[in-house]
Amino acid sequence: MAEVTRVPLQPIEKGSLAKLWLGVLLVVLVSAGIAWAVAPKGVSVDTITAGEGASPTAEDVVFIKYVGKLEDGSEFDRGEKLPIPTGGLLPEEGVPLPLEGMIPGFVECVTQMQKGGTYECTIPSDLAYGAEGSTNPQTGEVAIPPNSDLTFEVTLVDFMPMADFQQRVMALQQMMAPPEGAEGAEGAPAGGAAPEAPATE
Repeated sequence: MAEVTRVPLQPIEKGSLAKLWLGVLLVVLVSAGIAWAVAPKGVSVDTITAGEGASPTAEDVVFIKYVGKLEDGSEFDRGEKLPIPTGGLLPEEGVPLPLEGMIPGFVECVTQMQKGGTYECTIPSDLAYGAEGSTNPQTGEVAIPPNSDLTFEVTLVDFMPMADFQQRVMALQQMMAPPEGAEGAEGAPAGGAAPEAPATE
């Protein structure tokens, strides 16, 4: 049988074990700090007034009152009330917005809200308009500078599935259409011939 050589272990100096654990802890904290610094920042949603019930999904149409601001506090957008009577088919207040067409950060914010609540939502630039920013399509002026974080104050008035919204809009259009036999949109008298539409090629 082979002989095993025994190596005597040196006793650990007093306080060395504590230093070792402090070193390990320091490495863990530094690693976590680096990971936090490079990780993409998400949206922040703060409740001003709590709502109740379910939250909208990314496929819904939301009716909201909102104000959008840049980091310096300047306002770049505000939701206005619908300029038409809704006949009880749509909410009387709030701008209808299909979430499918919104910036990712806005969708992430609104899908955390509840009906009747008011919230402050902060969206980092990479979930908003990013390095390109946004221009006003009518004037061509810069509306949102590149790399801008955005803040919205949003009141969620109501929400509904897109199919339901489309049906209600169609019903509203039918309600607002002039009755048969009444004067047409072109001004033709009832029973008279309407002017011919220009031919298209």
